[in-house]
Amino acid sequence: MSNFLPDPSQGPSNTPATLLPSVGEIVDDATDLLRADGELKPGQGTITTAIALSLGVMSFLGVLAFLFPQYLTTPELRKAYNVDWCRALLFSGLLVSGTLSLFNIVFNRRRTVNIVAFAFVLVTILLGGSTVPVGDFPDHTPYLGMDWLVLDLLGSTTVFVILEKMFPLYKNQPIFRKEWQTDLIHFGVNHLLVGLMLLIVNFVIHRAQVIVVGEEGVQQFISTIPFLPQLLLCLLVADLAEYAVHRAYHEVPWLWRIHSVHHSVETLDWLAGSRLHMAEILVTRIAVLTPLFLLGFDKSVVDMYIVIVGFQAVFNHANVHLPWGPLKYLIVTPDFHHWHHSSEKVAIDKNYAAHFSFIDYVFGTAVKTDRQFPEKYGVVGSRIPGGYLQQQAYPFKKSQG
Repeated sequence: MSNFLPDPSQGPSNTPATLLPSVGEIVDDATDLLRADGELKPGQGTITTAIALSLGVMSFLGVLAFLFPQYLTTPELRKAYNVDWCRALLFSGLLVSGTLSLFNIVFNRRRTVNIVAFAFVLVTILLGGSTVPVGDFPDHTPYLGMDWLVLDLLGSTTVFVILEKMFPLYKNQPIFRKEWQTDLIHFGVNHLLVGLMLLIVNFVIHRAQVIVVGEEGVQQFISTIPFLPQLLLCLLVADLAEYAVHRAYHEVPWLWRIHSVHHSVETLDWLAGSRLHMAEILVTRIAVLTPLFLLGFDKSVVDMYIVIVGFQAVFNHANVHLPWGPLKYLIVTPDFHHWHHSSEKVAIDKNYAAHFSFIDYVFGTAVKTDRQFPEKYGVVGSRIPGGYLQQQAYPFKKSQG
């Protein structure tokens, strides 16, 4: 679909609904909405419906995290939670979702999808809502990062959609661009499996620490460096490792088949950076985090690095343009990284760095052009399938054409 179509069951906006739609109608209309893309048209209730459905689903996931914290919440985040604030956030989500969905149902605006949204609100309330009790639970259990998914999706959507609308690189690019659904699935799976991925990464790093000897002197030296310069050094070491593995993804054919999934996105925004093959996530994290732990960077420094790399990974794919001035030769910006995703000849296999753009200038892999922005994105010469599962299977298929 090229845009968000009006609800087939929608009558005049001032006519209250009189008949409940069938289950089939609800499913069909919800499917149509989730398959649609393009500009949001005012006056059809599409914007309020999207907000109601999103908050309804996230509230439902939130109450599940309250009910089963040992399996659905991230251990590192549990220690930082203020339960009262979490309850207030859940209550606010239920209130906004319930109010918007009920309003749209009464005035027959995208009525079927709003019934789904309101159903999520009712089920969440029945499960305990914002007053759901939290009992004692064991701390060392396998888990899915449900809380991290909800918090990051809510925060990222709010921050980056505002940035993209205030400082757009491409002014006419809609929030719901083509293939946003696929990238949302990548976003969700990457966050839910954070526990499994960290388990694998930590296992490999621990084995590396066992076999590497003679690093004690370097670790002792790094431990004497104050926080800020140690953080900058940490970012530089991480980016050099990122540069090496990223360049290998482009220059080693079988690695490129994995990395090409990331490059298959043809419209960049804050969500586009989530399109990653699972193998790439593991390989890159192991390649970057291993030297950081082996060199003995302080935990607080590594934690801050993880925050910075998480922000830059989203921000540098965003549809954002700011006047960077000379900083563009020092740090990686959205303008710089957008060229890396361009399918134009001048940009192929260029701009590998993740944090410091000067690395590409030093190694001669920076894009050289007088133009400010690229015009085309995507993969040259290959057709990457759409859909999450198809993209995960793509690198292992015999035919790559």
